[in-house]
Amino acid sequence: MTELTPDTETAGGLRLLPSKLRAYALLARLDRPIGIWLLFLPGLWGILLARPPIAETYRLILLFALGSVLMRGAGCVVNDLWDRDLDRAVARTRARPLAAGLLSTRQALGFLLILLILSLFILLSLNRTAQIMGVVSLLPVALYPLAKRVTNWPQIVLGFTFGFGAPLGFIAAGGRFSLAFFAIYAAAILWDLYFDTIYAHQDREDDAIAGIGSSALALGRHTRPFMIVLVAVLIGLLALAGHAQARGTLFYAALLLPAVMFAYQLQQLNIDDPRNCLRLFRLNREAGLLVALALALG
Repeated sequence: MTELTPDTETAGGLRLLPSKLRAYALLARLDRPIGIWLLFLPGLWGILLARPPIAETYRLILLFALGSVLMRGAGCVVNDLWDRDLDRAVARTRARPLAAGLLSTRQALGFLLILLILSLFILLSLNRTAQIMGVVSLLPVALYPLAKRVTNWPQIVLGFTFGFGAPLGFIAAGGRFSLAFFAIYAAAILWDLYFDTIYAHQDREDDAIAGIGSSALALGRHTRPFMIVLVAVLIGLLALAGHAQARGTLFYAALLLPAVMFAYQLQQLNIDDPRNCLRLFRLNREAGLLVALALALG
């Protein structure tokens, strides 16, 4: 297999930080903003689907963008606290700050507390129902790292976690518990299952040795046909969410753009090439933005 890209490959301005601050930045994966995008985009879908007034739309987008930076960092800290021993056994993750001993468990917990307090201020800027949902979302965040120890499908648990921004954004923007609410959440869950299965193929061999479950291991050579069906259902759910919110013809036409992007990814996918998997995983930022574009045009 092609050499893996380490998770501690710092880029840009992070190299200029003092070593201790750089360790915290790496713990929050600030060198890998793709995770922030993938957490933020479902929230953007939910906001655009609910169609609040323009000023409120901009306010919510800003709040969800800031919240995504903070909560993605918090999720990474929780994940690394759970996985610090397992990370030492995986080539791509063995140099992460906790696994490598650059930060102590106590320091990581203190950093997590700061991130959660800052996130709380953002949550309090939302309506009451969204606040309650935000508190509920902490449960899957805390449990996701445990999933890989008890199931071969931790990527579904990740879907409930990362995808929670879609219903949260919908409710924060004035939406109600409706068909659109459930359709956009289901679409976000399947999207997360899709891109994280691609990502998981990077670690397939190490995960098997360490006894860690993943959809990549569960699917193996059946990954591509499974993903074709998954994408078809995903696009159908997005169309259903748009229909429930009375979106026009332009929305359905624009929805062909992310469908084409997904088709390209599946055509290019080589599950035996980690760099190929990482490149296609990162392309899901563009796919998610195309979904947001369709919702905005609609």
